[in-house]
Parts: sequence; structure tokens; C-alpha cells
Amino acid sequence: MTTIRGIAGQALASALHRPAAGAPTVRPDGRPANPRRLVASPLGRELVVFAAIGVVSTAAYAALYLLLRTATGAAAANALALVATAVGNTAANRRLTFGVRDGRSMVRDQVGGLVALAVALAITTASVSLLGALAPQAGRFAELAVLIVANALATAARFVLLRSWIAADRKRALVPAPAPANAQE
Repeated sequence: MTTIRGIAGQALASALHRPAAGAPTVRPDGRPANPRRLVASPLGRELVVFAAIGVVSTAAYAALYLLLRTATGAAAANALALVATAVGNTAANRRLTFGVRDGRSMVRDQVGGLVALAVALAITTASVSLLGALAPQAGRFAELAVLIVANALATAARFVLLRSWIAADRKRALVPAPAPANAQE
């Protein structure tokens, strides 16, 4: 049986190994271009991987939301589904998007993920509450549609927060500490 995770992983691997549309097949110096590069910049690669993880996380969130919504209100189902997917989302982004593979800053990075979760929770809770006030008869799928749009906004905020939190930590680890100033010259 094929899982969502398996399909997303195959799609991500395929996308990362396919040259970008219109990408040159030969470098200016005549050597063949690297067909494994989708984008030329690290930011572009991060965005592609982040988006793929986001698709998988959103699918898991939507399934959990619909499941939890049968037993609880919209705000509670939203919060529980977000919390349940947040740790896995942060761990996947930490490793796959930002390339952090050691455990040194894992707790710090998860705290960054919790900050991003708080922002996402504020945006989605406000959205579903506004829907409830404007259209109290809206069904679960209307709620889910509003929440997916709100999650898209929250995802943009999450990318900026995680990139500044996790990637900045990674960059600090790569830069050697400056040598102490020598009093004698």
C-alpha cells in the first residue's frame, strides 16, 4: 500500500533531481550542467523542500482536523491537529529543509517550532472564529477550506521564523569563532 509519506517522498526526490524548466544543459564553460539541481540558490531549494513538507503536513493536519472535529469544536480540533503535526513538521524541516542533522540545537529548534506553532494557531483560530461569527451554519468542509487558506498564510510566517531560527543557528555553527585580540603587535 502506498502512503502519503511515500508519495510525497517520491515526488520530492523526483523534483529535486529534475532540471528546472528552461535550465541550460551545458554550463558556460562547456561542461554538462548538473541535472540534479532544481534551483541555483540555497533559498530556492529550501522553499521547494519546505513546500513539499508543507503539503504532507497539511494533508496530515486536514485528516486529523476532520477526525477530531467529529468529537469536538472547530477551535479545539484545529489546535489539537496543529499541535499533533507541529513537532514532526519542525523535525522534518530542520533536517530536510535546513540541513541540520545533529542533535546539538534540537531543543532550541523545537522551541522555534513552538513559536511558529503559536503564530499559526493565532492565525487559524482567528480565521475559524471569524467564519463562525460570519457564517455560523458553515459546514466542516467550509471550515477546513478556511483553515487551509489560513494555514497557507501561517506557513509563510513559519518559513520566515524557522529559517531565521534554525538556519541562522546552522550558519553560526559553520563560522569559526574569531581569534582573541592580541594585546601585543
